[in-house]
Parts: sequence; C-alpha cells; structure tokens
Amino acid sequence: MDYQQTIQYLYTQLPMFTRDGASAFKADLHNTLELCKRLGYPQHKFKSVHVAGTNGKGSTSHMLAAVLQTAGYKTGLYTSPHLKDFRERIRINGQMISEQTVIDFVAGHKEDFDEIGPSFFEMTVGLAFKVFAEEKVDIAIIEVGLGGRLDSTNIITPLLSVITNIGWDHMNMLGDTLQLIAAEKAGVIKPGIPVIIGENQPETARVFIEKAANEESNISFASDLWEIDQKSKVKSQKSKNDLLELNVIKNSPLTTHYSPFTVYLDLTGSYQLKNVKTVLCAIDELRSQGFTITDNDIITALSQVKTLTGLHGRWETLSQNPLTICDTGHNPDGIEEVMKNIAAVDYQHLHFVIGMVNDKDITKVLTMLPKDATYYFCKPDIPRGLDAESLKLKAESFALHGEFYASVKQALQSAQGNAGDKDLVFVGGSTFVVAEVV
Repeated sequence: MDYQQTIQYLYTQLPMFTRDGASAFKADLHNTLELCKRLGYPQHKFKSVHVAGTNGKGSTSHMLAAVLQTAGYKTGLYTSPHLKDFRERIRINGQMISEQTVIDFVAGHKEDFDEIGPSFFEMTVGLAFKVFAEEKVDIAIIEVGLGGRLDSTNIITPLLSVITNIGWDHMNMLGDTLQLIAAEKAGVIKPGIPVIIGENQPETARVFIEKAANEESNISFASDLWEIDQKSKVKSQKSKNDLLELNVIKNSPLTTHYSPFTVYLDLTGSYQLKNVKTVLCAIDELRSQGFTITDNDIITALSQVKTLTGLHGRWETLSQNPLTICDTGHNPDGIEEVMKNIAAVDYQHLHFVIGMVNDKDITKVLTMLPKDATYYFCKPDIPRGLDAESLKLKAESFALHGEFYASVKQALQSAQGNAGDKDLVFVGGSTFVVAEVV
C-alpha cells in the first residue's frame, strides 16, 4: 500500500475514537501491552514526560517540547488528535515522521494487528513508541489521549507526570462528577514518580493529594508556585503574529533557578497563562533531574512554539480582513475561555461559525454562547459530526439564531462574506471544525 492507502486502512479497518466515539475506547491496556511486547517493549527505551488533563494538555505538551528541543535535546512529541495529517501526532524536534515510516509500520505488523485487534489509537501509540525508541530520542513528551488510567499511553514509566486540570468532558466514559473524572486522570500517577497538577481546584485537589500519597509521589500544584501577569499583547518584530508579553515570578523561596523575567508567548489565548505555569513547574522538575535548560532556552522557545512544533488551532488568527479567529476549545471549560478571549477583542458584531459532535451533551455549551451573535451552523466532516440542521434547531431553543450550511467551508465563506470591516468571525465548537479551516 502507498501512504494514502495505508492511512485509509487505518481509518476504516480499526475503530477510531475521532470517527466512532465511545465504541473505540478500550477499557483495559491488554492490546497495547501485547502490541508493544511484539514491538520489543519500546516504551522502556526512552525517557518521557506524561501529560494528562481535560484542557490544555496539548498546548502544555507542545510548549514543553519546544523548550526541550531549544535546549538541545532530541525531543519526541506524541499528541492527538491531528488536524490535517495523521503524522502530526508523532514528531521529533518538531518534524513529522515520514510517510514511509507509517507505511513500513503497517506493512510490517499487519499480521499482529489482525491477531490482536488493536484500536486505531492503540496502533498509533505503538508506532510512536517504536519510532521514539529507534530514533533514540533524549526525551519524549507523551500526551494522554483520553482519561489516563486506561489510556493506551499509560504503559510508560515517565520521569514526570503532569495533569493540567479537570473539567466536564467525556463523562460517559470517565464519570459524571469532577471527582470521578479526576480519579481517572490520576491514574497516570506512578509509584515514586513526581506529579505536577496545573490547577489547584478545590473540587479535585484531594483526589490527587491522596493518590500521590498512596504512590509515594511528590506532588506540586503549579498554580500555587507561579505568578504570571499578562502585561500586553505586542506585535512580534520578526513576524506579523501577535505575542503575549508575560511577567513570570516564582512564588517559592526555595528555588535558585529563577528571578522575575519576561517571556513573549506566540500562543495568545489568555488561557495559556495557566499552561505556562504548568510548563515552568515541569521544567523546574526536569532541571532537578539533571536536564540543562536555561532561562534563555525558555524565552526563545515560548516565543515560537508554533514554528518549533507545528501547533495550530489555539486562538489562531486565520485572516485580518475580516478578522477571523479559530480555537479548538469545545467543552464547557474550553468554551468559557473562548468567550473570555472573544470579549477582549474590539469588534462591532460577532459571526460565529459552529459545529459539534453528536455524542456529547451540548446543552451547557449552548447556554454559554452570546445571543446577539449571528450563527453559521455546520457539520464537521466525520461520522460523529452533529447534523447542521439539528444543531440549528437545538441552538434556537437557546435563542441562538442563524442558518445551517452543507460544509464548514461554506459556513466560513458565508460568515466572512457577511462580516463588516470591524466585525469578528470566530470558528469553533469542535476540534474537527477547526481542522477544516487551519
């Protein structure tokens, strides 16, 4: 098979969560362990950082990878889902793996797939771990796919575990309370391995403290250790992209690494301030384990995360006339952050291009959206996509009005065509909607 045939095989022969939803979620690690056994146990052949959380784990993973590769370490990065190309999921020093690598992996292990019956995600994890082992990366940043305890990535023994935050998402699989969701994500905490929690949330902190105590793991809450103030949004001298100017202050008197300093961040969503704290806390821990990472490495990397790692879709400007911005935030906490960022933009009227998936309760999200915007309802081009007309009818019950369109691109074209010079066009509601416009 050539690359396109190989990718088609992966998408159609194996369950894929982004396409099929909960039916692709495996409630144990047996298949991943068996596949990696046949691959020669690659998960034991490289150092890693494991990153879980409801929101922010992708941005946090990319920022950490950018800092480590800037510091001179050969850095693997495994994330999901991808936006455009399957190979976005597996990178080394920001570069996607080759098409031939994917072809060879599938061709060489198709018999194993037939015997084991792994899910799409289990197969992808096996490929990532095999590549990182063979390429002898110095360290790999491994993002959890869903949850933590039963996620296929949870067969690694990392140097450090990171959990960014806990919010309402995937309740049908992870639990219907924040404490139950936190317990699933706490499953990445390993015996004796330090863990960093990005946000100290009253509802869930005790879950992590007790799990860390049981595992005899040192626990830190990044939000308690760092103060970060957004000074301004400035134009980069090297590009047309905006940068967030941030003042960074370490609260703990125990550290010798940091004095107050300023960073310029090319990920300009205000929610990134939380993620930067988590990243800096993780860097502190890696430094204590012998990694050489200077403040200049941090400053350099954070100003060009998108260039270094290929990250897209986080409060990303698509065009200036009319101003068009997209963001992958899709659950209640993510939409809350999106609305904060929209509120900070100076515009006359909001044109909101929105699509969602059909296996989530979207009621809470719809209650959060502004009633004075014009909506352009669409269906992301995946089987899980919610029918655009159905979304329109549901939204109308919340006094959200607009038209539905046959595709995401048609909805965006209509929104941009209707927008005035001082209007804002926003595209979001689902990662898979953003994937069609970036």
